[in-house]
Amino acid sequence: MATSTDPIARLHDAIGVRRGPSSWRTVTQEDIDAFARITGDHQWIHVDVDRAQRESPFGTTIAHGNLTLSLIDGLREQLSADDAIEPEGIALGVNMGWNRVRFPSPVPAGAKIRASAELVSVEAKNGGWWEVVDRFTVEVDGAEKPACVAESVGRILPTGGD
Repeated sequence: MATSTDPIARLHDAIGVRRGPSSWRTVTQEDIDAFARITGDHQWIHVDVDRAQRESPFGTTIAHGNLTLSLIDGLREQLSADDAIEPEGIALGVNMGWNRVRFPSPVPAGAKIRASAELVSVEAKNGGWWEVVDRFTVEVDGAEKPACVAESVGRILPTGGD
């Protein structure tokens, strides 16, 4: 077992350990409309409530997949309390992007979502940096399949002198 003062060893010990779930968050039509305004993606299945009720196989508007993906960042904050490494052990962390992003089921407007995470890997990089891959699963309250499964790739630079 890793010592509590070795942040990288603590991360290695946490590989495969599920964190979460976060609390539920409602995805409102207002959230969807704001995302459409910001991105310019005004496809009717997201923003035209009347048409979606008539023509969509979901019977309502649905969140953009990339909105669901971006909501992980806020839900991630709730899961940080369960992280194997304390923020004091990190000098800097940066977002490197996403691997294997999938949207198995939609997020209907008004639905509640929450996220859980599992540390997938921790790999040494140049200059003292470590690459950390977390798999996030976003579930919709009452749905059989998750709305999103994606691997977040980040790099951390531990504080020196440990």
